[in-house]
Amino acid sequence: MDRKSNVSRTTYETDIQIEMNLDGKGKYNISTGVNFFNHMLEAFSKHSMIDLVIDAKGDIEIDDHHTIEDVGILLGEAFRQAIGDKRGIKRMADATVPMDESVAKVAIDISGRSYCNMEFDFTNEKIGDMTSEIVVHFFESFASSAKLNIYGVSKGANDHHQAEAVFKAFAKSLKEAIKIEHDEIPSTKGVL
Repeated sequence: MDRKSNVSRTTYETDIQIEMNLDGKGKYNISTGVNFFNHMLEAFSKHSMIDLVIDAKGDIEIDDHHTIEDVGILLGEAFRQAIGDKRGIKRMADATVPMDESVAKVAIDISGRSYCNMEFDFTNEKIGDMTSEIVVHFFESFASSAKLNIYGVSKGANDHHQAEAVFKAFAKSLKEAIKIEHDEIPSTKGVL
């Protein structure tokens, strides 16, 4: 089974290309114009073992919202394309990741339904050059286009550590949820 995708999206605000290999080695080449977001996506790729190439150009002279939102949308589309009919996947998984004084927990269900519930404890407006409130919206955008459920929570005193723990927990839980365990659709409905 070839679980790869190559997708693109061009709007008046962004121009994005993404290549994804769900059965990769955690190799990445990521350029979004938002350095902290690059760092988070690199951590996601490394800890999920999903190979990612992301080339995103957006109107970051305005702010980071459109770029990060559209990367989330397209990353979800790339995932949905790569995962296929979901035959044999574990489907549900969770991970808890500590990072110094912070800790994050993320649970995922690749259900074919979109839902995102994130609770973060950020105290600053920015984390590096990324707006902290956009982190929730990134996950909402991903969940919506990937057609999966994400629940995440983080606590801590340092926003950088919290955000990084969340992205790593997201990576670890997704890595587990996409594992092939058998050859059936993991649903009593017969479809996901």
